[in-house]
Formats: sequence, C-alpha cells, structure tokens
Amino acid sequence: MTESPHRPLALADGFAPKSHADWLSLARAVVNKSRPEGAQLTGEQAEESLRSHLLGDLVVDPLYLRPEQPRALGFPGSMPFTRGRGPRDPGRPWDVRALHEHPDVTTTRAAIADDLEHGVTSLWLRVGADGLAAADLAAVLAEVPLGTVPVSVSSGDDPGAAAEALLAVLTAAGAGASGNLGHDPIGYAARRGGAPDLAPLVAAVRTCLDTAPGVRAAVVDATVYDDAGASVVDELALAVATGIAYLRALDEAGIEPARAAGQLEFRLAASADQFLTIAAVRALRRLWARVAEVSGVPEADRGAVVHAVTSWRMLTRDDPWTNVLRETLATFAAAAGGADAVTVLPYDTVLGLPERFSRRLARNTSLVLAQEAHVGAVADPAGGAWYVESLTDDLAQRAWTAVQELERAGGVAAALAAGTIADLIAETVADRGEALAERTQPITGVSMFPLADETTPSRTPRAALPPAPGGLAPHRDAEVYEALRDRSAAYAAEHAHPPTVVLAALGTRRDFGARETFAANLLLAGGLASVTVESDDPAEVAAAATAAETPYVVLCSSPKGNAARGAAMAAGLRAAGVGRVLVAGRARELGDDAPPLDGEIRIGIDVVATLDALLDQLGAPKGADR
Repeated sequence: MTESPHRPLALADGFAPKSHADWLSLARAVVNKSRPEGAQLTGEQAEESLRSHLLGDLVVDPLYLRPEQPRALGFPGSMPFTRGRGPRDPGRPWDVRALHEHPDVTTTRAAIADDLEHGVTSLWLRVGADGLAAADLAAVLAEVPLGTVPVSVSSGDDPGAAAEALLAVLTAAGAGASGNLGHDPIGYAARRGGAPDLAPLVAAVRTCLDTAPGVRAAVVDATVYDDAGASVVDELALAVATGIAYLRALDEAGIEPARAAGQLEFRLAASADQFLTIAAVRALRRLWARVAEVSGVPEADRGAVVHAVTSWRMLTRDDPWTNVLRETLATFAAAAGGADAVTVLPYDTVLGLPERFSRRLARNTSLVLAQEAHVGAVADPAGGAWYVESLTDDLAQRAWTAVQELERAGGVAAALAAGTIADLIAETVADRGEALAERTQPITGVSMFPLADETTPSRTPRAALPPAPGGLAPHRDAEVYEALRDRSAAYAAEHAHPPTVVLAALGTRRDFGARETFAANLLLAGGLASVTVESDDPAEVAAAATAAETPYVVLCSSPKGNAARGAAMAAGLRAAGVGRVLVAGRARELGDDAPPLDGEIRIGIDVVATLDALLDQLGAPKGADR
C-alpha cells in the first residue's frame, strides 16, 4: 500500500513547547517597557492589565490555551447542539431574509420582487401602523411563490391581526407554504407594556399543528431587549426564559413540548462584536437544547431555530455608510455561529424607509459572505477555537444562572410586571453609557473619526408607533452624540457658522501635531469646528478667537511644550480677555505657576459631558432637532 498523501501538517515541529509561564514572562517584558522603575508589574499583573471586561461581567483574557480537560465539542445536529442543527447546504448555508416595511403596496411589491430576483430566500414583513396594513398583505404577496419562499410577520401594535392575515394568505396558497405568524406575547408586552396574553399564541400553535404544517406560530424575539440596551447575557437569558414560558403555557393547554417546541423560532441581535455574536448564537442553542431535553423533546428536535438580525441599536444616523462595515461583521458572526436565517438591516434604516440601493447592499452582504467568502461551507467554523469555546461556555453558564433567577422570581412575565427586567437593563445602559461617553467603547464615524462637513442622506420618514408607557424604550448607542450634533446644527442655523473652538498650536508641528489632531476630532464628535492658530503670541490667538466668535481656546503641545510655553500662553490669553482656556493633555503639565484652566481635552474624560458644557457656554440650543 502507498502512504496517503493527505497527512496533517505538523506545523509545530522543530519548536520547543511553551507554557503559560513562558508567555507571562514575555508579556511582563512588553508591558513594563513603558513603565518607570519602581512601577514594574509582575507577570500576573501584566496579564491582568491586558484583560478586557465586557458588559454582563464577561472577562476576555489576553491568551487562551488548550484546557487540560476540554469539553466534548459534539457534532452538528446532536446534543448539545452548540455546533448547529446539522450539516449546512454549501449552496444555501443560511436563509437570506429581507425585512419589508414600506406601507405602499406597489412600492413593497416591487421591492420584494427585486429582492427575490437577486438572492433573497425568505421575507419578513412589518405589519401595523409603522408598516404594511394587515388588509394589504394578500395584495403584497400576490406574486410571491409562497411554496418556495417562507414569509414571517411581526407587528408593533396588532400582532393578532398580522398573524391572522398571514395565516389566511398561506392557507390559501395550499401545501408547501411556510412561514411564521409572529406571535410573541411576552416580547410584545416588553416593548409595549401591559400584561402578556398567551391565549392567541396557544390557539395559533394548535391551528398550525392541526391544519397548517410548515407554518410556525411563534417567535421569541430577543431583539426587543437588545434594542433597549440589555447585555448579551441578559438577552440570552430572557430568550430562554420566554421559550420556557411558552412551552409551559402550551403544555398546560394540552400541547406537549415534543410537539410545541417545533413551533418556536428565536430572533437574536447580531452585533459588530464578532466573537461575542458567534458565541451568543452557539450558547443559545446549547441552552435551549438543555431546556428541550428536560422537557422530553426528542433529541432530533432540540436544536433552536435561530433568526439573527443585525443590531438596530448599533446603527448610526451620522456617517451611515459605516453601518455597512458594522453589519458585515455582524452578518459574518451570525453565519459563523450557525444562524439559520439572517436579516441585514439596510445601512440607512435609521434615516427612514430604505432605498433600493441600500436594500441591495443589505442582501449582498449575506450573498457575498455565503457564495464568495464561503463562510457557510462548513458547520461551526469557529468550533474548537479556545477563545470561542471559552466565551460560549461563559455566556451559557451566566445566562443559565440568570434563567434560574427569573424562574425563582416567578418567570419572565412576572419579572417584567415587577420592573425587575427594566431595572436590570437600566444598570447595563448606565454602564454602557459611561463607556460610550469616555470612548472606551468607540463608535466609528460618530464618537471616533467623525466626518467633517458631512451631508446626511434624506429618506422618506417611517411612520412611528404611539408612545408605549410601561414598555422598554428602544434607543441606539449613537443617540447621545447625535444629540450633540443636533445642538451644533441648531447653533449653525442661527449663527451662519458652526460652534467653534480655537486650537493654540504651541511650538513646532512635532510638538503640537498629535494633540491638535486629537482635540479637533474630539470636538468634531459633537459637531464643533476648530480653527488652528500656529503661534506663541497670545494676542494673535486671542484675535483668532474673537474672529471665530468663541470664548474657547485649547492649548495644544507636547508635555515638554506645555511646560515651556503653556503657562505664558494661558496667562496671556487671560489678559487678552479670552474667557475659557483648556489644555489638550493634563493641566499639571503647565507647572505650578500657570493660571487655573477651565478643563482638559484628553483620553479618559467624559467626552459627552465636556462637549455638552462647551455647547452650553457657546449658547447652543438644547433639545434641538435637525
């Protein structure tokens, strides 16, 4: 017999094995290069300084090694379903699901036809006051081949009418028609307030099981919690707890879990944190498989059907084209995590109803990843990676603990009614708000690297639902910076120029360049313009401030430059009548003899509070809209 040519490559041959202790020694040497004598770190301290902390008490280590006793990974299609519900079809590794919400029947029919012609494989329709009328559903779907194109609906104000309308259309289409009626009473109560009514869900499940095979009745929509600001841990826990509540209600109505489990689909938000999203999709399947197992569901039916939607909360109004990058990361992660269906929200979703080009980009994000990048060529491509496996374990364990706490409190519906979930999410929102304000969680194109003289595209406004007292209010991460931009835009409309700050560039370009650029970009995050004056003459800088109609001057130089020139410049500016003097850097760099300064522009400050105060002093209107 000849030896097989397909031998695994021994990539580590010739290299001596290295231990965690070896890595600690290397890490200590690197970290201590920038630390003074007497402040050196040990290897363990260096490792701790390199750890990242995510919301939900998740910790990301700088290095992951093979565990001494690794968890059995399992296989796709079998317990614990971490690796997927089964092998994937390379030609269609996931369902490309497009969301349609334009209220005009003709417009939506044309958009649906365009999507289906160019690669979309299923439809998701928003029905109600902020989307299509339920009465128009039959007309909208009249030319859709319902035998091959599944259709799902959701509604923010009348889910019952949406479900009834879709069921009528699918029933009329006959055998082979499939989709999801969108019943999610707990998710609806979370978003709109009030107590959930599970009776329509039970009736719809019974109808689907008896007369509409291929149609699911319910979706567990966890995006409502992501929209409100929940951590991934809480989003997973609330999804699983909601699924448990539905199984319990159906069982009490005489529909045993073995039949009911197949009627549920889980909708999960996919963010631009690719590893967290990959782990979240995998963890959700593991969690639900355990629930199904103890509920008596046959193993073949325990895999959660996951519909991943690119996170609305991460999208931005300003520099909306950067949303394409965020959504590409999110789509890749959802696909790599094994989502069954993926919806990419068009990049201009925040601006209003999407246009044809943005819809094309949305569907092509999935198509390029599937057909050209071959992300779905294998099931669970990240499986076995030590970081992904560790993060999946951590997410699953923490979410399971949270599920148990919800169950002890009477279940997810009781926790909603008691305000426990709202309080939990509010704590996460506060923690995230601090990270956003300090830019330790940056938003590219908004809080970091904003575009100067940006022109935001115009879109047809989307109809808004009436306020929902008692519901979880949705909000996007970028809104706090967008509010600052709105104030600046209102100021510019009144004064014919944007609010402006003068940057006093002291010394040579080598001295001031880095901090001048940093300060200008920080100001631009709030819509404030800057004028750089390269001069050590306080009178010249003060004259520039007068011409720019601003009381603000920021001193920009290196620490040595500030020590040599900063105090004299600050004193001269005060004498020349400049009302507010700040420094790019730390005030102590100017020395003990410098006059008091009005603030610092540096890494670590609360950027939102700083910019808000600047706009207050400049007289920018509050609460203005563009």
